[in-house]
Amino acid sequence: MPELSRFYGIVIKMFFSDKMRHTKPHFHVYYNEYSASVGVDGELIAGVLPVKQLKLVVAWASLHEDELYIAWNKAIRKQPLDRIEPL
Repeated sequence: MPELSRFYGIVIKMFFSDKMRHTKPHFHVYYNEYSASVGVDGELIAGVLPVKQLKLVVAWASLHEDELYIAWNKAIRKQPLDRIEPL
């Protein structure tokens, strides 16, 4: 699973062809022992994150929404993903 970004101990990744598990465009977030799936629109789809980290992720997603949709479209086509800058 390619890593898109990393900031404040938070790691953002996106699966190739993950549309079978969740139909909504989303990415995966890892922070210490926590993990979650978050929609490109900032909605928490599954999993758990501490409130502070979830707020950072939602802010990051809103800043990079266009890049996340581009990454999602590449991922479902199994094309290489570009890194996205941290906050």
